[in-house]
Amino acid sequence: MRALIVDCEAAAALREAGAIGEPRLAGIALAAELAGADAVRVAANEALRPIRENDLHDVRRVVRSLEMRVAPTPSLLKLALEVRPDRVVLSSEPTGSKLVSAPLEAAALRSAAPLAVRALREAGIPAWVRIAPDPEAVKLARAADVSGVEFAAAGAVDLPETERGEAFERIGDAARIAAKLRLPVSVAGALAPGRLGALLAAAPAIERVVLGRALLARALFVGIERAVREVREQIA
Repeated sequence: MRALIVDCEAAAALREAGAIGEPRLAGIALAAELAGADAVRVAANEALRPIRENDLHDVRRVVRSLEMRVAPTPSLLKLALEVRPDRVVLSSEPTGSKLVSAPLEAAALRSAAPLAVRALREAGIPAWVRIAPDPEAVKLARAADVSGVEFAAAGAVDLPETERGEAFERIGDAARIAAKLRLPVSVAGALAPGRLGALLAAAPAIERVVLGRALLARALFVGIERAVREVREQIA
């Protein structure tokens, strides 16, 4: 069965927009886990917004399985080592007002990523990398000795329907290469429940699916328990 990871960054962005201290991130994370999520994810960037440092520690205290997504910079690695999540996903530092985290580029996979992976491994924390669904990126990730790869799917999911199928096939090809290299594969980025079936059919090697905004938006209407259950049925 594929694992479902719930990314809590959208809840933090909603809290920041309202400037009222709600929703409480630890509460959202715990509710998602109790509803059946296999793990919850929090992201930290150099600006420490919309997720704050105290959020990271609060969520760590209440959930069983926590992931952190960070750029491989010294300050963020230090923070990850303090929080001690169960897994770290390395990605590029967000740029612009949308705080969108991009996949690591080749230069980072060759330099910063291996150093970060080594430091995290010494602390007993598995390190994955968010990369483009590209064979060369997969090979560079393998050379960096990561524990797994996460494909950034936003570029494919956002395409017109006539072009989306071909993009999903490219993700499937990259996932097969990762599987041959014995790298577990997850997928994240702008995923919507209605498009998961086509993506997973094209890329059956995907083992983990990360959802954030779409799942939490659905939860506003039906509650987080039902929203998580619906996604789990789609990715089984």
